[in-house]
Amino acid sequence: MNLSNLKPAKGSTHSDKRLGRGEGSGLAGTSGRGHKGAKSRSGYAKKFGFEGGQMPLQRRVPKYGFKNRNRVAYKALNLDVIQAVASAKNLEVVGIQDLADAGYISSKELVKVLGNGEITSKLEVQAHAFSKTAQAAIEAAGGNAVKL
Repeated sequence: MNLSNLKPAKGSTHSDKRLGRGEGSGLAGTSGRGHKGAKSRSGYAKKFGFEGGQMPLQRRVPKYGFKNRNRVAYKALNLDVIQAVASAKNLEVVGIQDLADAGYISSKELVKVLGNGEITSKLEVQAHAFSKTAQAAIEAAGGNAVKL
């Protein structure tokens, strides 16, 4: 057996319908599209979500709420996480790249430090935002919070 004598299994293929080739073909006149209606015409394309004239799902389901396009989404990290990263790598300055290397964030994310947990060493913490409790805790430990 080689590539020159391969062929499809018997009955698995069939020839295409040859539309509009005379009455003898059985597919003349309307060419298998039936009479009238949108699908019989050229240029027909079903709209996304169209359900044959029944009220579509996206119009039946009630809408509510509001999505603010200008919302800034921060990745929230607590003080205990920052202390753990600083302790593990013996750091005095904890930045975005250190947190990304530790696997807590991706390097593109915006970070907000929250005040859960405690800081035991003097650290400079660099982040995009800080809660009041986090900033107070960092400064109470002798460090400082740097907004990026």
